[in-house]
Amino acid sequence: MRGNDMKTRTIRQTVSFDASAHEVYEMLMDEKKHAGFTGGAAHISRDVGGKFVTNDEYSSGTNLELVQDSKIVQTWRASDWPDGHYSSLTIMLSQGALPTKLSFVQTGVPADEYDEINQGWHDYYWNPLKASLEKDRK
Repeated sequence: MRGNDMKTRTIRQTVSFDASAHEVYEMLMDEKKHAGFTGGAAHISRDVGGKFVTNDEYSSGTNLELVQDSKIVQTWRASDWPDGHYSSLTIMLSQGALPTKLSFVQTGVPADEYDEINQGWHDYYWNPLKASLEKDRK
């Protein structure tokens, strides 16, 4: 099937963290902190146009827009997706009082991968991130 013919879906999630927007942003964008909470090697550019490879090379992409402590926009793909297919991922972090609200939208997810990817964000990102932030508070 050609990429243009692939059926895709959109993932929308909202998660709250008892941490500042700065702490959450750094956990996602600092490669050492990212590897720490995901358990997989990470190489993350902090530049727009820069590349990232995370979770022991399971996911990769390019930074399209970065607003410190507020917004991350990236192309994103899983290593087992069809060659050349990327989704678009946007993370918005609320500013102000705790908890910090993370709003997540990922468009272009292959329809047959939707359930696995949708659940994977909770299992491999949001839950371990919450646990890591809580551990840091103790």
